[in-house]
Amino acid sequence: MLKRFFKDLKRYKNYVFYATGSELKADVAGSFLSWIWWILDPLLYMMVYSFVAAIVFKSGTPAFPVFVFIGINCWQFFNKTVKSSVRLVSAKKGIVTKIYVPKHVFILEKMGINGFKMLISFAITAVFMIAYQVPVTINILMLIPLLLILFIVTFAVSIIMMHFGVFIEDLSNVVTVVLQLGFYLSGIFYSIDGKLGGRLLGQILIYGNPVALVMSDMRYAMMGEKLGYGEFHFLALGIWAVIGLLVSWIGIRVIYKFENSYVKII
Repeated sequence: MLKRFFKDLKRYKNYVFYATGSELKADVAGSFLSWIWWILDPLLYMMVYSFVAAIVFKSGTPAFPVFVFIGINCWQFFNKTVKSSVRLVSAKKGIVTKIYVPKHVFILEKMGINGFKMLISFAITAVFMIAYQVPVTINILMLIPLLLILFIVTFAVSIIMMHFGVFIEDLSNVVTVVLQLGFYLSGIFYSIDGKLGGRLLGQILIYGNPVALVMSDMRYAMMGEKLGYGEFHFLALGIWAVIGLLVSWIGIRVIYKFENSYVKII
């Protein structure tokens, strides 16, 4: 099964690159601001959350815009990919009903689109780090494995949601509500370690939510000295990486088994 998966990746990689580029162009084709919106979108989100947390709730987190930006970058990638995956097969009906394309390729396409936007957001984050004089340390290298774990977990959740989304009509509504709850529990504009680090609830929110875990460790990697606390959760990250790979493997097997029946349903 894995041999077939990697064979399909090699065979359809050009499709993924072409489809990703085409959708990115279509995304801004009707926009007056064109590609500038890719910069303004996360920037406006950061301004809103910074205002709410810093002004309304009196957050005293150092370099708070950087803190918020890191959280937004992680969450938006996960949120947009998972949410779109639920109806992904139906959205690609024109392709699915005419030619054979491994269905997990559609998820990789969405991850490519949202990953590209996330990289732009991280470039903006770097600008804010310079503006707020956030020191860069050797810990910054941890971004590579952290992003890899985020990709693995996102793919794992998305491929499961894509399969069940074909058969369960209302799943998108449930996923939207769950993701909204996840947004508030992931510490986008507050630090779980700082607020609830010593409590059982804080441990559950960090270790039970891989996105919150990656987000927390990314903040420590990029601005640990500014925050003055935190550490890498190496064991928990490793466990979630293994879980993500296992769920991905299960999802791939399920997709290959049932993908021929999708055409009859959509």
